[in-house]
Amino acid sequence: MSTMLALLLVLFLLMIVVGGRAGVKSYLSIVINFMLVFLVALLISWGANIWLTAACFIPLKLLTIIYLGTHDTKIADHAFLSSFSVTAIIVVIILIFNHFAQAFGIGDQAGEDLIGLSDAPGISFAAIGVVVAIFSTLGAISEAAVAESAGLLELKNSNETISSANFYQSGLNIGEDILGTAVNTILFGFFGSFLALFIWYSRLHYTIPQILNDKLFVQEFVIMIYSIIGVLLVIPLTTLIISRSKMKK
Repeated sequence: MSTMLALLLVLFLLMIVVGGRAGVKSYLSIVINFMLVFLVALLISWGANIWLTAACFIPLKLLTIIYLGTHDTKIADHAFLSSFSVTAIIVVIILIFNHFAQAFGIGDQAGEDLIGLSDAPGISFAAIGVVVAIFSTLGAISEAAVAESAGLLELKNSNETISSANFYQSGLNIGEDILGTAVNTILFGFFGSFLALFIWYSRLHYTIPQILNDKLFVQEFVIMIYSIIGVLLVIPLTTLIISRSKMKK
C-alpha cells in the first residue's frame, strides 16, 4: 500500500468516526472536487474552450463544496447564493489585476526541466492563470460563507425576537471571528507551501526586488490576496442576504 493510499484510508476512517454521515459526505466532496479539477485539466488539454469550461465548472465546484459539506439545506442555499455572487466579483478583479501583474506562465525555476521542450503548447497561459486563480479562491470563499450562514441561522433559531439591526450587527461580530481564522489559514497555507521556495531565494541570495518580481512568488501571492478579498466580501454579503430573508418573514 502506498503512502498516499494509506493516508486517504486514515482520513476516511477518521471522518467517519468524527463526522458520521456528514463525514462521509465531506469525504465524497473531496473526491468529487478532485475529479472535477482533473476533468477541467483534461478538457483544456484536449482543446476545450477555457472560458466556457471555467463557466461550467465553477458552479459545479461550489455546489459540491457547499451542499455535500453541509447537512442543512437552508445553510447551503444562503451560502451558495453569497459564494456565487462574490465569485462573480472576484472573477472581474482577477481579470483586471492578472492583466497588470503579467505573472502567468512558467517560472524561471523550471528552465532546466524544459530544455528541449516547447514552451508554446497552443493554449493561453494568461487564461490558464485566471482559471487557476479563480479555482484557488473557491474553497476559502465557500468555507467562510457556510460558517457565517450556519452561525446566523443558529442565532435566528435561538432568538426569533431579535431585531433586524441587532441581528445584522451580530452577524458582523460572528464574521470578525470567521475572518480572523480564515485569513490565518490562507496565510499559513501560503507560507507553508512556499517554504522550500523561500529557502531557495535565501540560498541563492535573491534581493527583495528579485523576490517581488519572481513569477512564481507573484502568482501565489496574488492568489492569496484574491482569497482574502473573497472572504472579506462574502461575510457581509451573507449577513445581508440572511438579514433580508429574516425581514421578509
